[in-house]
Amino acid sequence: EIMHDDDLFNQPDISHMGECPICFLPLSLDQRKSSMMTCCCKHICNGCDHANYLREVEQGLEQRCVYCREPLPKSQDEAEKNIMKRIKKNDPVAMTAMAKEHHRKGDYVKAVEYLTKAAELEDVEAHFCLGSLYYSGEGVEKDKKKEVYHWELAAIGGHPFARAGLAAHDMENDRLERSAKHFTIAANLGDDTSLEAVKELFVQGIVSKEEYAAALRGHQAAVDATKSAEREAAEAVLKARDAAARS
Repeated sequence: EIMHDDDLFNQPDISHMGECPICFLPLSLDQRKSSMMTCCCKHICNGCDHANYLREVEQGLEQRCVYCREPLPKSQDEAEKNIMKRIKKNDPVAMTAMAKEHHRKGDYVKAVEYLTKAAELEDVEAHFCLGSLYYSGEGVEKDKKKEVYHWELAAIGGHPFARAGLAAHDMENDRLERSAKHFTIAANLGDDTSLEAVKELFVQGIVSKEEYAAALRGHQAAVDATKSAEREAAEAVLKARDAAARS
């Protein structure tokens, strides 16, 4: 149990999102700030994606994936075919993406099937999603043990939302110190909600002033690490597009 806790309460260097394979900066927890390329199943930050797009437009080139240089899919159908090709190559990221698509369509049984296989291949996001399904009982019987098991593996892999789930679970069981540890680790990975929870625990006197200050610094450092001029430029373009769509 103590050995297990050593792994569980170790602060990961980076979140489960990892880094962009083009600029090598950590990816934001906000999934709107990166895209998964269906050709290679790599997550590319919007900054690199946008810079590549501008270069292609300027040079009159065909739009290709910035990572593997495959032409971008022309339709949703083509994108799904790409993902199926990756699944045949045993790519767990592709399996998790397909699971989410099935879940969105309400086919929870198929979603569980893909997630189980991806989790066996140690995909962190798959563990998080499986834990969430065992929590909600979609496509599976509700199972607290399996929920905690998958969320713990996801948390060890740097998943702050899995960790926040474990923190809530500990809080329900009056294990406030464990809960505080989980929330602090998640806050240090850049999760806003977990930072709020640490603040609340500080107000309640469960977390010390020093611990709260350290969590604030850790959170800010994690958020700052995901910033770059290219990413800010891409965000400005997206904001302008959204504003134009709304007007």
